[in-house]
Amino acid sequence: MAAARLLGQVLRAAGAGPARALAVWRSVLAVSSRAGLAWRPSRRRSSAAEAPATKAEDDSFLQWFLLLIPVTAFGLGTWQVQRRKWKLKLISELESRIMAEPVPLPADPVELRNLEYRPVKVRGYFDHSKELYMMPRTMVDPEREAREAGRLSSSAQSGAHVITPFHCTDLGMSILVNRGFVPRKKLNPDTRKRGQVEGEVDLVGMVRLTETRKPFVPENNPERNHWYYRDLEAMATLTGTEPIFIDADFKSTVPGGPIGGQTRVTLRNEHMQYIITWYGLCAATSYLWVKKFLRRAPGT
Repeated sequence: MAAARLLGQVLRAAGAGPARALAVWRSVLAVSSRAGLAWRPSRRRSSAAEAPATKAEDDSFLQWFLLLIPVTAFGLGTWQVQRRKWKLKLISELESRIMAEPVPLPADPVELRNLEYRPVKVRGYFDHSKELYMMPRTMVDPEREAREAGRLSSSAQSGAHVITPFHCTDLGMSILVNRGFVPRKKLNPDTRKRGQVEGEVDLVGMVRLTETRKPFVPENNPERNHWYYRDLEAMATLTGTEPIFIDADFKSTVPGGPIGGQTRVTLRNEHMQYIITWYGLCAATSYLWVKKFLRRAPGT
């Protein structure tokens, strides 16, 4: 049981980096040097002649048990290699989907399940009387984000995304459109009357699906019209639309109105870091294991 606990400590420490994992590994080897005390089961009536045989058995068990650590680390590194291949393929597919030509919005919501981040085009008019506000949000600005990469503070101002019902005249139904970002001081529609588009317009936007609330994200508050995540069923029920949601592109921006193009596409790809960590831990612990058990002087 003690050996199993130490093995778990080494593998958990790998999450904090190779240095921490190696420190725990050295403590395991230190324990192994006292194998005769730490790992030998107590036998009240054992004879002195049985002691060397018992110690040899315990040392052999500990030797092969500790080999599980580099073997497990190698297996986890190999698993991360496969995960990285999968993630790169996913990123490639997402990029090709984002860059595709817009297609007409399907009337069947079931078809939309496979179209997230796919550009679609619609024609219709807005109902500004039923705006919803997703907050807090910061404006998607790739140039600013590139300049401030690595900084502890950001110059981005806080605001909200304006979600407006949009009646599609060709489809005969209403959907939800994220018109884009407005700063907090422009949240009241009376402060941006110039941007309240009237009449029929053509829009291009990316399909977005509903999302579940993440840990530490507040619950949506429909009474105050504060929305923290996309709950399409609740939003559609409140506004009388279909549970269909698109992010309008940047070209939809009009003077005085919300700034479009607020789709944030992020897929974390940290698998190379994990590959280096696990394979590095495997190499280091393998070296220490060989040095400890295969290169030691006879009789030690």
